[in-house]
Amino acid sequence: MYRYHAYDTPKRILITGGAGFIGSHLCERFINDGHEVICLDNYFTGNKENVSHLMNHHRFELIRHDITEPILMEADWIFNLACPASPIHYQYNPVKTIKVNVLGALNMLGLAKRVKARILQASTSEIYGDPDVHPQKEEYWGNVNPIGKRSCYDEGKRVAETLFFDYMRQNKVDIKVVRIFNTYGPRMRSDDGRVVSNFIVQALKNEPITMYGDGSQTRSFCYIDDMIEGLIRMMDYETGEYIREPDYTKQYLSGYPGPINLGNPHEVSIYSIAKLVTELAGSKSEIVFRPLPEDDPKRRCPDITKAKGILEWQPYVQLEEGLRKTVEYFRKKIIS
Repeated sequence: MYRYHAYDTPKRILITGGAGFIGSHLCERFINDGHEVICLDNYFTGNKENVSHLMNHHRFELIRHDITEPILMEADWIFNLACPASPIHYQYNPVKTIKVNVLGALNMLGLAKRVKARILQASTSEIYGDPDVHPQKEEYWGNVNPIGKRSCYDEGKRVAETLFFDYMRQNKVDIKVVRIFNTYGPRMRSDDGRVVSNFIVQALKNEPITMYGDGSQTRSFCYIDDMIEGLIRMMDYETGEYIREPDYTKQYLSGYPGPINLGNPHEVSIYSIAKLVTELAGSKSEIVFRPLPEDDPKRRCPDITKAKGILEWQPYVQLEEGLRKTVEYFRKKIIS
């Protein structure tokens, strides 16, 4: 059985992008589990409202800061989540997106090196591009357009992974790299242009549901609670005796650095998501079709064999259950 190595020991945890969708849930989980949390965010896509319920907690600290600029503080663990993650936001200022990925990674790795912290990079399934291999394994190098409109994010994340492994090899920094696949749940932004939030908001307002392409392209969707559990298990993983697969070498016996896929291996079409959201929202919306954006992948689904074998992690929340919770979140938000 997998067991936590050190999670029960109170830690000082720095989360960049902590006021964002995933970051705010991570902040909340760590506070509830007895840790001290420093939330760093410049509010480009994060929202102070996401962590407002934590503001008066004595173990929570919120700092407005852009990680393209250096910062010095003490931390045991660093989660580097800062970066706009939806195409609308990361294409709004592509140069800034690259800076966040590259300069931000350098600054956080430098901090981890100085204070001897363990650091986790929130990478992405986008590093696989429009994949020729399905489902995507960590060994697959990807099929990415280096000069397209999505490249600021895709290539920025790929460079960040390079930096993390170079810091591990050259400076002995204790790193973890996870590749996050589509994640959804409460606190998503209604204007982020992602499939789930777009469909839900349009359905609740009885507006036409915008379908890019013919809807046959597929994705896999992981509910936020499952993703948070996966991130924590990866950050805390240390004990090599639990690595059961023969292809993992002895250099990782003190703790597997990754990269590792975190996501739901259940693949669904975008069209089926639209139909399910419409049903759950009790909507009268009709689906309208628009051209597929440039470099939009046709299929995206993780192979989570390593996550199952190393972390004993897999998602448990079923799609309909997670979508129902997300619909209710947006329903309350729209009403308010």
